[in-house]
Amino acid sequence: MTTPRIVVTGIGASSPLGGTAPESWSGLLAGESGARSLEHEWVAKYELPVTFAAEAKVRPEEVLARPMAKRLDPASQFAMVAAMEAWEDAGAPDVEPERLGVDFATGIGGVWTLLDAWDTLREKGPRRVMPMTVPMLMPNAAAGNLSLHFGARAFARTVASACASSTESIVNAVEHLQDGLADIVIAGGTESAIHPITVASFASMQALSRRNDDPATASRPCSVDRDGFVMGEGAGALILETEEHAKARGAKIYAYVVGGGVTADSYHITANDPEGQGAARAVRLALDMAGASPEDVTHINAHATSTPVGDPNEYQALRAVFGARIDEIPVSATKASTGHLLGGTGALEAIFTILAIGQRQAPPTINLTTQDPEVPFRISGSPQDLGAGDQLAISNSFGFGGHNAVVAFATA
Repeated sequence: MTTPRIVVTGIGASSPLGGTAPESWSGLLAGESGARSLEHEWVAKYELPVTFAAEAKVRPEEVLARPMAKRLDPASQFAMVAAMEAWEDAGAPDVEPERLGVDFATGIGGVWTLLDAWDTLREKGPRRVMPMTVPMLMPNAAAGNLSLHFGARAFARTVASACASSTESIVNAVEHLQDGLADIVIAGGTESAIHPITVASFASMQALSRRNDDPATASRPCSVDRDGFVMGEGAGALILETEEHAKARGAKIYAYVVGGGVTADSYHITANDPEGQGAARAVRLALDMAGASPEDVTHINAHATSTPVGDPNEYQALRAVFGARIDEIPVSATKASTGHLLGGTGALEAIFTILAIGQRQAPPTINLTTQDPEVPFRISGSPQDLGAGDQLAISNSFGFGGHNAVVAFATA
């Protein structure tokens, strides 16, 4: 029996660059930055050492009906906004509920609901804690609510593998479709964790950039003067289905999802394996599944968070796979514009990768002052032409806990 080919028929996003996938893509191509100073009283109240982040450009409560927004944590709100856009973009397909599944991820989950409830308990007592607190804070809330909204009864699954979460969910969705568990899957990831506790914690780890006086240029992947990542928020959603199902209903096809690889470093809870063995193995698994070789890859969306250690580690991992050719492949480090969406970042970058190969242009990497000689990717502050012909691209995501996830896309 032949393995079904999997296609992308709908995309949706809410990001620091725009409230939709097209707006986010346009902002990315224009070289915009989503990082801004935080205008919240808690920044001064807690004397946070980092006073900026890449908040979503459009608040989800501005898009969702008020009754829906009130019963969802912000992370689930973003998931709903992105998934609703992707569903409409796919033509609101008519599918049996038992043949529709959800694979939707988060890295942290409902942190705002959890900590707001803790404040309520301390200040007002247990009777004032909302009955919906647990259903709103649980990590599977986004997947569960998407299942309820779209009537998906095949499954509603959640991955929580830190910054690799939503890429891993996309890989899982492909496998579930190939195994015949569904005809269509809503896949992706979400995060809304720009909260004083997470900002303080990441700052304490020395993981965040501290360019408080210039947020727009703070995220500098591959630049010699990078000093940490910028927290972002939002969600990305993809409608995935078997090629047979998509063609039978006359759906437009953005791209084929041709491969995926998921591995673990088993090295350190926060640090990458300095030799990049796990990351390299994930890339190889994705290419093997695609039936492709390193010579076939025409574009890479790098994880590239703008941390001093992470960027060169990723370069070494990719060099182990591609050899000297890694310096010739057009690479984009899109977190320079969006910041790092944690559990939502892989889905957003998957969308960017799909649009890049479809439009034959790798998006720019802004804020590259002087490129680090230890990270000599072929990157540019302007869009790079990918040329005519078939395209094969990979998008990388690596997370705390030693999680590695890579997904490969090919032009339709």
